[in-house]
Amino acid sequence: MDRAVGIPIVKEGLPFVAGAGGPAVLAAGLGWTGPALALGLATLFTAWFFRNPKRVAPPSAHAVVAPGDGKVIAVTEEFEPRFLKDQGVRISIFLNVFNVHVNRIPCNGVVEDIAYQPGKFVPANRPDATLRNEQNALMIRTAEGAKVLCVQVAGLIARRIVCWVSPGETVACGERYGLIRFGSRMDMFLPAGTKVRVGVGMHVKGGETILAELA
Repeated sequence: MDRAVGIPIVKEGLPFVAGAGGPAVLAAGLGWTGPALALGLATLFTAWFFRNPKRVAPPSAHAVVAPGDGKVIAVTEEFEPRFLKDQGVRISIFLNVFNVHVNRIPCNGVVEDIAYQPGKFVPANRPDATLRNEQNALMIRTAEGAKVLCVQVAGLIARRIVCWVSPGETVACGERYGLIRFGSRMDMFLPAGTKVRVGVGMHVKGGETILAELA
C-alpha cells in the first residue's frame, strides 16, 4: 500500500517546515524584514525538499525502476554477500539536496526482509559509502523468484532513514516506501545477467525511469 499517496509534503518533513515557518511568521509580525525574508525562503526550500510528487510507473512486469531521483554514479558487477549471496549487478544513484528524496519500490514483489545497519556518514558519492554508512536494506522477491535488493544509504548530511514497509508485505512497482533526509544514495543489487538500461552519468526519476529488465 502506498502510504504517502495524495500528500504534497511527506509527514516527516512537516516539523521541519513548521520549525522554519513559525519563526518566519514571528519575525514578520515584529517587523524584522530581513530575518523574515530569510526564514521565509528557508521555509519554502524545506517544503520543496520534502515534496512528494505523483509518478506513474511503466507497465512492464519485468521492469526495475529507479528507487529515487538522482544521478547514476556506478554500474558494476560484484559479489553481494548479505542477501543475494552471489554475483550481481550494482546500480548506485546519488541524490543531492535538490532531488526528490521520497524513495520508491523498484519492482513488483513481496518484501522478504529488511535490515537496518548503523554506520558512518561519509559523503554518499564515495565508493566506500555502501559499506561504511548508515543504511537500510529492503529485500524484494518477485513472482518469478528473482531477488532485488534496494538499499537506502545515508550521506554526509543525511541523518535519518525512514522506511514505511514491513517484511511480508506485497509491494508494487513505483509505490512510495520511505525517504532519506538531506542528501543520500540508493544502491540497487540485481541478479547477474540482468539487462541494464542506464549508464554512469545518467539522471533518473524515481518510480519512472527503468534501470533494468529482469530476465
